[in-house]
Amino acid sequence: MDVKRVKQILSSSADIEVQYHGTSVWIDQLHEDGKIATVHLRGPLEERSEVAIEDLEEV
Repeated sequence: MDVKRVKQILSSSADIEVQYHGTSVWIDQLHEDGKIATVHLRGPLEERSEVAIEDLEEV
């Protein structure tokens, strides 16, 4: 995924499904470098991870 699309998803009020290696995640924030995003799993677990935005995929 590119940085422009990550920013669009973050600013959208719509529920846009994004996956990280086949697992649905929410994007929490985009880091200043534009290459890393903080995400957490959809569902009851709030575990957050920092991932490369190139590994994110819109479904």
